[in-house]
Amino acid sequence: MPADRLPFDDTLRARMATNLATVERVAVAARDGVRRAAVAIVIVGDADGRACFLLTRRAATLKRHAGQWALPGGGIDAGETPQAASLRELHEEIGLSLDPSDIVGMLDDYPTRSGFVITPVVVWGSAEPVLDPDPSEVESVHLVPVELLEEEPVFLDGPEPERPIIRVPLYGRFVHAPTGAVLHQMHEVALRGRATRVAHYDQPSFAWG
Repeated sequence: MPADRLPFDDTLRARMATNLATVERVAVAARDGVRRAAVAIVIVGDADGRACFLLTRRAATLKRHAGQWALPGGGIDAGETPQAASLRELHEEIGLSLDPSDIVGMLDDYPTRSGFVITPVVVWGSAEPVLDPDPSEVESVHLVPVELLEEEPVFLDGPEPERPIIRVPLYGRFVHAPTGAVLHQMHEVALRGRATRVAHYDQPSFAWG
């Protein structure tokens, strides 16, 4: 494997777990009118043994955020933890069943323009994941090599000067916040061990709904 490729192995899992435990997570307190959601950043292997994360393209028939890039996830049910919600949504959306013991850690809560607070959960998958996406929710699932996140994000001016819009380049396109912000923090915290915050980064207007 070329030196610039990140292998999917136990060394990487241990490194990510240590970094996530070392960098203190920032949580957003519950308040009226805010809906809670969780997303799963699942690290798996591909045919070449590279560490990848799972990224979905949302179905074009969905009422909200149709056709957008997204991490598997959804609303947290009453009495449910973010960790449990992320694993449930993984199974419901892409047919991937993982256990609580596969959870590596969590990232900062990200408040969205649409009134959600998203809790990202980092989960360790398998070297050969078996996926069965629900076509009513997911158009496609992609295994994206983690090393592609080495490319620096692009920032645009937003409606609020202190809140630039973040977008992460992938395959000649851009993944915007909230997904782009979450992926950027995962790379900075879990891979580099840097206490990087992203909640202040804004979303483009098309992602507000």
